[in-house]
Amino acid sequence: MNTVLCLTDGLSDREAWITHLHMRGYDVVTSDVKSLGTLKTDAWTRCGLLLSHTAAKQLAKDGTGFATWCRNLKAEKIAVLDEPGETFSVKGEFNGSVLKVTPAVDGWRFAAEVVARFVDEEQGAAAGDPQTLNLLRLARRVAQSDVTVMLVGPTGTGKEVISKFLHNASSRKREPFIAVNCAAVPDSMLEAVLFGYERGAFTGAHQPNKGIFRAADGGTLLLDEVSEMAMHLQAKFLRVLQEKEVTPLGGSKPVPVDVRVIATSNRYMMDEVKAGRFREDLYYRLNVFPLATQSLNDRPGDILPIAICLLAKHVGGFPNMPSLNEAAIDKIENHDWPGNVRELENVLQRALVLSGGRSIEPEHLMIDPLELIRPVPRMEAPRRLQAVAG
Repeated sequence: MNTVLCLTDGLSDREAWITHLHMRGYDVVTSDVKSLGTLKTDAWTRCGLLLSHTAAKQLAKDGTGFATWCRNLKAEKIAVLDEPGETFSVKGEFNGSVLKVTPAVDGWRFAAEVVARFVDEEQGAAAGDPQTLNLLRLARRVAQSDVTVMLVGPTGTGKEVISKFLHNASSRKREPFIAVNCAAVPDSMLEAVLFGYERGAFTGAHQPNKGIFRAADGGTLLLDEVSEMAMHLQAKFLRVLQEKEVTPLGGSKPVPVDVRVIATSNRYMMDEVKAGRFREDLYYRLNVFPLATQSLNDRPGDILPIAICLLAKHVGGFPNMPSLNEAAIDKIENHDWPGNVRELENVLQRALVLSGGRSIEPEHLMIDPLELIRPVPRMEAPRRLQAVAG
């Protein structure tokens, strides 16, 4: 979903809303209720809808009806905005397709990010930093072809998220997306996991298994941490990429496969090649289109969007979203996050516990876990009492 329709009737700060959504990578279309019938929506597959409570009531009173208008506009995610109040609040309606939002008077930025994430929840890649938005634009273009992608970046910087984004933006999105972590599967088993096996191929192979490659046929296969793959498997993997067919263990007949491969690593691959740990020919076969993710510290504009998605994940969805006040936002945006997204997620989970699921304040954000267990320093006794005690 790239299109967001903003109905400007009674929408406070409408220019700010339009600008914010545009900066988050959406194609923003504006209209008023009277002009809805003139909109050309044939090219839209679906859209997000942003409107005020006043505009929603106008649509409900119209003979067509609010729900029918939303269907005609192909709006799958609808955000209805109330006038700003003392505190931020959200309410979900219509099985989660409608989110009613009351921004806090001093918390517009947080509310705007919640709406930006909600109207395209299925996009799956929370972004607000120009670097990441550029990466997503490039990834969307790459997704239109079937080229193999080599995705590198530090641990915890969203390589699997970008991989899923590539899959969902491609013509293969209705087919399987399967990920396998090469570092988590023992070398003795990885070949069978990838290529499958016939019955009796080895001890314990009582039933045939088609393997990951054939399971992903027609879709996308993510090979996470491909630099951990053993050398003897790299040669077989190279042949699969070249011939587009796999031969299961214990089998003699190759089976054609149509799979888009995305490989990731947290290492600089040319160093692995020079050290003799990774085949040079396989590297160039995988590195058809290289993409790279950056540390969270290098893209501070992503911190709040990612934090909102993580909070939604851990509280059971956007309707249960607690607020982050401006001071709390400043605290997470000014930390350097050496542990990247995983560290941010840990901090937010601690904050949910400490805040009781309500508004998250700076004191709830225990970035250093030792803050939770450090003993409270003893207060020194008054000088006169010390003398008496002596």
